[in-house]
Amino acid sequence: MQSTATVLVYSDNARTREQVRLATGRRPAADVPEVEFVECATLPAVLKELDRGGVDVCVLDGEAVPAGGMGVCRQIKDEIFHCPPVLLLIGRPQDAWLATWSRAEAAVTLPVDPVEFADALASVLRSRLAVEA
Repeated sequence: MQSTATVLVYSDNARTREQVRLATGRRPAADVPEVEFVECATLPAVLKELDRGGVDVCVLDGEAVPAGGMGVCRQIKDEIFHCPPVLLLIGRPQDAWLATWSRAEAAVTLPVDPVEFADALASVLRSRLAVEA
């Protein structure tokens, strides 16, 4: 198992990014690596980090302004070679179909529920690490 996993967190809201960090803790589950965060508040910052490489999972805020996480997800799935899996934060459970349209691997609702979020992030990390193995 790799020693750390890099999670990119995109939201224009610092509180949302903080909720993600707090819900994750050092690691979202015992069977996945410890997490290091890269925080981005703008789309250009997200694209720059993904171009740099080394990101294992993206957590994108579907409610971010002006570039919402759903559109960002669809864009990076089209533009980034071997795009990391995406966990999308959505405003309402009814928006799950939009998460599917954006090609996100998973979605959870805002505000971040620590247990639900950690389970979803651990699941996405497991699938990413299985592909790399």
